Amino acid sequence: MTLSSFSRRLPLLLGLSALALLPVTQAIAAAPASTAVAAPAPLSSLVSAVNIPYEEFRLKNGLRVIVHTDRKAPVVGVSIWYHVGSRFEPAGKTGFAHLFEHIMFYGSENADGPFFGRLEDIGATDWNGTTWFDRTNYFETVPTGALDRALFLESDRMGHLLGAVTQVKLDTQRGVVQNEKRMGENEPYGLVEYAQLAALLPEGHPYRHSTIGSMADLNAASLADVQSWFKTHYGPNNAVLVLAGDIDVPTAKAKVERWFGNIPAGPAPTDVDASVPTLDKDVDKLMHDNVAATRLYRNWIVPGVNSDELTQLDIAMSVFGGLGSSRLYNTLVRDEKVAVGVKASIQPFEKLSMAEITVDVKPGVDPVAVGKRLDALLADYLAKGPTADEVLRAATQQVSGTISGLEKVGGFSGKAVTLAEGAVYSNDPGKYKKDLSAYAAATPQSVSAAARKWFGRPVLRLTVAPGERSAADNALAGNTATHRPAFFRDPDAPAPAAATPPAPTKIAEPAIEPVADLDFPKVEHATLSNGIPVVFTRRDAVPTVRVSVAFDAGNAADDKAKLGTAALTTALLDEGTKTRSSLQISEEQERLGAAVSAANSMDRTTVGLYALKPNLDASLGLLSDIVRNPAFAPTEVERLRGQLLTRIAAEKTEPMPIAQRLLPPLLYGKAHPYGIPFTGSGTETGVKAVTRDDLVAFHEAWMRPDNAKIFATGDTTLAELMPLLEKRFGDWKAPARAKGAKLFRMDRMLRPSRIVLVDKPQSPQSMILAGVLTNKAGTDNPVTLLTANEVLGGSTTSRLIMDLRETKGWAYYAGTALPGVKETIPLLVYAPVQTDKTGESIIAARKDITDFLTAKGTTETERNQTINSQILSLPGSFETSSDLLAAMMRNDLIGRPDDYYARLPAIYRAMTAADFDKAAREAIAADRLIWVVVGDAKLVRPQLDAVGLPVETGTLAD
Repeated sequence: MTLSSFSRRLPLLLGLSALALLPVTQAIAAAPASTAVAAPAPLSSLVSAVNIPYEEFRLKNGLRVIVHTDRKAPVVGVSIWYHVGSRFEPAGKTGFAHLFEHIMFYGSENADGPFFGRLEDIGATDWNGTTWFDRTNYFETVPTGALDRALFLESDRMGHLLGAVTQVKLDTQRGVVQNEKRMGENEPYGLVEYAQLAALLPEGHPYRHSTIGSMADLNAASLADVQSWFKTHYGPNNAVLVLAGDIDVPTAKAKVERWFGNIPAGPAPTDVDASVPTLDKDVDKLMHDNVAATRLYRNWIVPGVNSDELTQLDIAMSVFGGLGSSRLYNTLVRDEKVAVGVKASIQPFEKLSMAEITVDVKPGVDPVAVGKRLDALLADYLAKGPTADEVLRAATQQVSGTISGLEKVGGFSGKAVTLAEGAVYSNDPGKYKKDLSAYAAATPQSVSAAARKWFGRPVLRLTVAPGERSAADNALAGNTATHRPAFFRDPDAPAPAAATPPAPTKIAEPAIEPVADLDFPKVEHATLSNGIPVVFTRRDAVPTVRVSVAFDAGNAADDKAKLGTAALTTALLDEGTKTRSSLQISEEQERLGAAVSAANSMDRTTVGLYALKPNLDASLGLLSDIVRNPAFAPTEVERLRGQLLTRIAAEKTEPMPIAQRLLPPLLYGKAHPYGIPFTGSGTETGVKAVTRDDLVAFHEAWMRPDNAKIFATGDTTLAELMPLLEKRFGDWKAPARAKGAKLFRMDRMLRPSRIVLVDKPQSPQSMILAGVLTNKAGTDNPVTLLTANEVLGGSTTSRLIMDLRETKGWAYYAGTALPGVKETIPLLVYAPVQTDKTGESIIAARKDITDFLTAKGTTETERNQTINSQILSLPGSFETSSDLLAAMMRNDLIGRPDDYYARLPAIYRAMTAADFDKAAREAIAADRLIWVVVGDAKLVRPQLDAVGLPVETGTLAD
């Protein structure tokens, strides 16, 4: 569960139909005649086509139900929003809305026990719950045949919860939430939100306290609070239920009435109003933290989502610091090179919103001078306003950037969220239409007027500089009584006596209707005239196309003598070509509504394109130029070098990246292609040593047509796409330089189990990351091992998380993973745990793993739940074009057939519990695990000495 995933982008869906052209699979022998590239599609034409048809009805108890039909996949997105969040919390009860959200996942009267397993049993995908200032929501996407089961679960916790809530559950979830709080605060800049809220909002304001709350208030939460909160806020008349997907209104009415109709209405909802305050004068505040770069903040409180001015302010922020071509980025990062990163955005809420500008100062540059420059640039921007082209580019990116997420019916950004958000905040499920019209109609004058009005007011100027956190800043987080209260039950102690709960209303849990196996779409193949293979599948739910040019390179191809060469090469691809500058590339993407991104996985380097269908040809032209003709201009090389070095320095302040940098050489050895920081950023020494010639050489050796494959999905056909690809890539010839090669060979060094401790003073948590090499490679396609890992630590009901989180309450999350690399696969074990339980957590994790691999192997129940989850979740796992693209690329990487995912259900059904155990025991040597611990050494070291393994000190020097 998360605090929130509320997006700053307003949701939309383009309801354009695709052309149904006949597919082809043959190779294209020659390039077609050159054709003129069309101008970008007018924004008005895109916005006018946006439509999410819906119908709504209400039950007699007040439950508002919204239905959207989308038959593209046999799944239904279920999203239920309660109009209650942290701004509704009374004094002394901060954090309770979020704590209650956790409790809602731990069983109701007719479905007791954690809901995670129940959701996995029915193949739910994109499921979670989130809490924010104004709302709490729960959502899952389920196979159509499992919809009754999902509605039963949601209705039972709405109407029949309290009889299943116990003191033990409350105490355990209190511990989980407190560890979630510690986890956030353990990150760099982790105390900033507390300082912002305290400075920007007056005492007593409903938005002034953070949603996570204070430790003291969390400790004070009682069962009486749970009962009161539930009875006051969780009635059907304070909720909106959205069903989006393979469902129609008559079916929805019958099902919702069956499951929710008998739940009585709660008290009439009472709103908690909140004004939009203005500071009396500018406020300057300095904080210190374990950070790599000084960060400058500028913050204002501005109107909420129902203000006509919010879209104008969003555009204003995008133009100033949000776009790749923004004023701030151009000046401070590209031109003057005094910053390594900038951002500007609006975080919208119902009653108010927060505007934020951040500048990460380049190390060695005077932050005070940069702050003055930032303020001068803002003053100039407010005086002169944006240009028409800037407004258009910002609005186009806003429209285009949300389409991909809205291929989904559910999840964090799908159509169900769009409709629910409008209904809850604006009493209008179609609010997105008004917002899009406002973006399309924005002018320099309207944007300027709103920006001057709201950003011309007094500002919070917050600076976070490297240094030790102060006691005063720690106090802002409310971190008194950080350990468990006296009444927190020892998990091994007998349960306390509880009051007799009301007799539950017995409701039978519905069976799952038959769910058809995944029907994976047809994958087609073709070849460009220069031999580049093309792999394609069609997905026409929205008018977008995704293309990925993939090279057999990646971090494993990095120069061992100059680690970071691969990262710097990919970072520079879109920072200038032989005919386009860095700024021109950014502006062109924005006008087209396109996004080009380059990245390295361990085994591949990919340059991906997201494009609007009407602008596909021009977008492919931009992609081709970026891939084929990077300029590696010396000034850009030095600028990006500085950014990468700052990134590495930042990684050395963050718990998980610290461990990810340290562990791989311990597992593989430094000579192995995988024996490098898993973060992919290289080393300071390596990045400093890279020359422009090295970058050119890497590009010529690895990013070349005879080392490339093109993957594509979206609203087009292979027949339509191939001429466009041929025009852009068909005449690309390999350079004379020899193609790169990787040598995978293990050394013979002994790597005994031990603990490596990295000191991170003032850490409220310890990050644990352990690893051991298995005897399997990705190309072995060890599907049984991967499935067995779901039982050990790969699922939300796995042994490890159920122990460390649900039973002991020592961690917010924990688990094991088998990364999808092509060669030797490591087993990774991870858990951020509270500091005083570090040693016990390692002991517990070692026992869980050893038990699983010896005396307490897979149970039949675990096997059945895992197999059901894997099979039933497949349809929801390939709902979008990005899902399909990733699947095709994964199949190609490790040599699986195109129809692999269609074959999977039969493969899963044939697996037994004994197969799980055999695969895990043959591949994993638990007694060889190497443990990296990142935490406060003075508190952690005494605990580690009791684990029974050698303990050594780790450092992150190159």
